[in-house]
Amino acid sequence: MDWGKVVYIFFALMSLTTTAGFLYEHNAVLLFVAASINLVSTLLKIGVKNVLSAELFASSLVADLHLIPAFVYFEVYGETKTAIALAIGAIVANIFSMIIVAIEASKIKEEF
Repeated sequence: MDWGKVVYIFFALMSLTTTAGFLYEHNAVLLFVAASINLVSTLLKIGVKNVLSAELFASSLVADLHLIPAFVYFEVYGETKTAIALAIGAIVANIFSMIIVAIEASKIKEEF
């Protein structure tokens, strides 16, 4: 088992689920946690050497550039609707990322 892959997929899924948690319960702490975990996920994707690694990294950057402004809009300006809209954009980017991870996994043959 490739533990590096496990860790970076864990953080990618955790980013998706914590952002979905913010959509359920509009809380600044949840949004901060989602943005922080997504930043960690982005940093982990820098070292990935797969066929679709550029797409993985780009989708993670898109999610970052949605979650960070969402937190600012939520905390500084108090605009919940804008923060929710940006969080939905981050979820779309994270779903795209998970689809790419699934495509990568289906292309790689590992012997057990």
